[in-house]
Amino acid sequence: MAKAKITVIKKISATDLYGENLPVEPNEKMFSPVCDQFDLGQEFILDNINCPAGFCNWAFADIQRDLVHIFFRGNYPWIKDKGCAISCCTDGLRPVVFKIERIEA
Repeated sequence: MAKAKITVIKKISATDLYGENLPVEPNEKMFSPVCDQFDLGQEFILDNINCPAGFCNWAFADIQRDLVHIFFRGNYPWIKDKGCAISCCTDGLRPVVFKIERIEA
């Protein structure tokens, strides 16, 4: 069975999306303007489709469809590199973008 690698390729801040006009008033005690769950360039290697240790459960739920597609040898015709997908979490204030790559065993 193939493996997959998930790489954090972009962290988007709330100000990147909205400037200074956030659509909601964040709780300053709990709000970080960029996701603090991941580091840019961080990699996760998976040999199954379970959420890896240290990975945000919410983000994993968001990208799981693309991950399963890549695991089961799917490709996206609009991406030249076979076995590759770009996916992101759905955090509306500070999303994180991931590159998913199939690793053939």
